[in-house]
Amino acid sequence: MGDDQVSLNKYISATGFCSRREADKLIEMARVTINGELVLPGAKVVPGDSVEIDGEPLKVSKKRPIYIAFNKPEGITSTTDTKDKTNIITFINHPKRIFPIGRLDKDSDGLIFLTNDGDIVNKILRASNNHEKEYVVTVDKAIDGEFVKKMSGGLPILGTQTKKCFVRHEGGRRFRIILTQGLNRQIRRMCEFLGYQVVKLTRVRIMNVQLGNLPLGHWRYFTAPEIDKLNQLVAESTKTEEKAASQKEKPSSAKAPVQYIPRKKKK
Repeated sequence: MGDDQVSLNKYISATGFCSRREADKLIEMARVTINGELVLPGAKVVPGDSVEIDGEPLKVSKKRPIYIAFNKPEGITSTTDTKDKTNIITFINHPKRIFPIGRLDKDSDGLIFLTNDGDIVNKILRASNNHEKEYVVTVDKAIDGEFVKKMSGGLPILGTQTKKCFVRHEGGRRFRIILTQGLNRQIRRMCEFLGYQVVKLTRVRIMNVQLGNLPLGHWRYFTAPEIDKLNQLVAESTKTEEKAASQKEKPSSAKAPVQYIPRKKKK
C-alpha cells in the first residue's frame, strides 16, 4: 500500500484547487478531512479515500493543465481572495478555477502567471533561485553610474544582502533589472535604500516567457514551446535545489507567505 500513498498536499494540488503551500495552510486551519476525519500536516492519501475541504469533496482532475500569461494593470491584487474587490481572479474571470504563481505588487504592472496546475506552482516557487524575472523601472530622479553599480552589486534590505544582479541604465530615470530572488518589494526597497522612489515598475519577463506586445489588462495561453521550455527549466532547477538542500545540515524553518483561500458558504 505504501507505493500507492500520496501526500495530502500533493493530492489537493493535483485537483487544481490550489498549490501545495496553500494546501498546507488549509490543513493547518483544520479545513481538510480524509474520510470525515480531520488530519495533520504530512497526512497521506490512498486510493479510495475521500478528501474534503470545508465539506466539499475533491476529485483529481484528468484535464489538460491551464497556463496563462497576464499583463496585470496597476491596482489589481495578486490574490485569490474574492473579498478583495481588486483580486486578480475576478478581473480575469476565467471559466476554470485558476490561481496566480507568485505575486506582483498591487502598484506594479506587467507579467504574472496563472494556472490550475498546483504541482508546477510548487516546483517554480521551490526552485526560484534559478528563475530570472526581468523588470523595467522608472524612478523619481536621474540615474548615474554609481546607482547602477550599487544596485547590481547587492544592497542590505530586510536583514539580508540582495544577490548580485544585472542592471542596465536605459536613459534618464529608467533602468532594466533582472532578479533571481524574490524578496518582498525588493526593487522598491533597493531604490529607497539609495534615496530613490519608484514611479513605475513593469515586469516584462519571467523565465522564458516574455510580456511582448500583450496589451495591458489582457491575457493569453502559453504556447506549446513555452510550456515545453518551462517544464525543462523547472526540472533542471528542481534538481539543483534538491542537491543544495541535501548538503545543508539543517533545513530552513522559514515559510513562504500563503495566499488566503476563502471558505465556501454552505448552502
